[in-house]
Amino acid sequence: MTEQAFAQADPQWLALTERAREWFEGPLGHFLLEQERTEVEQELARYFGGYMVHYGPAAAAPPRAPQIQRCVRLGAPLPGVEIACEEQAWPLCEHAADVIVMQHGLDFSLSPHALLREAARSVRPGGHLLIVGVNPWSSWGVRRTFSKGIYRKARCISANRVSDWLNLLGFALERRRYGCYRPPFSSEKWQNRLLGMESWGETLQGTGAGYYVLVARKLVMGLRPLRPQRRETMGKLLPLPVAKVSRRDTEPFK
Repeated sequence: MTEQAFAQADPQWLALTERAREWFEGPLGHFLLEQERTEVEQELARYFGGYMVHYGPAAAAPPRAPQIQRCVRLGAPLPGVEIACEEQAWPLCEHAADVIVMQHGLDFSLSPHALLREAARSVRPGGHLLIVGVNPWSSWGVRRTFSKGIYRKARCISANRVSDWLNLLGFALERRRYGCYRPPFSSEKWQNRLLGMESWGETLQGTGAGYYVLVARKLVMGLRPLRPQRRETMGKLLPLPVAKVSRRDTEPFK
């Protein structure tokens, strides 16, 4: 696409995406992406299909999906993006993708509800939507409060809230995983010293991890399963009294 196609694009959204990309190229952002890669690639190895769509502000190569034929990068008109678009208007037909990976797309978004709706619309029934986000209830979420750069503008939407949104959009949550239990230290020396926290946190799968991964499957026709209606208890059947008939009454008249 040409630059003229984005003449009416929101400049605030473009600036947010560009600055977020710079943060992910820095030491903290790069460290977080590397921690997520293993977890996301293990999940993607389970899926088959023709198309996977990756959406996110980072410039790093998206996680690999060996059993999916084609991976397409979607997003702002920046280097590495194959299909440029606005966050509220994806140029994809309905049910176009088998898997969509949104890696920190909601964290750096001006309208996360609209963005999630676009992703939900583009997944085929039975397909999967993977959402990676910064956990606000972690040291990474606390750091956002004291940050002076673009990381301060990260939304850090909780996993529970995103799960509720997915439920309303006709998705069933299949898996929730957490990762990156080391605090956001820029020093590689300190990160190596605290490496043992990863094995400890992986065993417990506590909610204090730096990021979460939500795996949701789109239900057929985007409808939620109906809950079985409560059946009212029925009263017991009681036998009715039967009148006794004497033998004399049944004999014919003589």
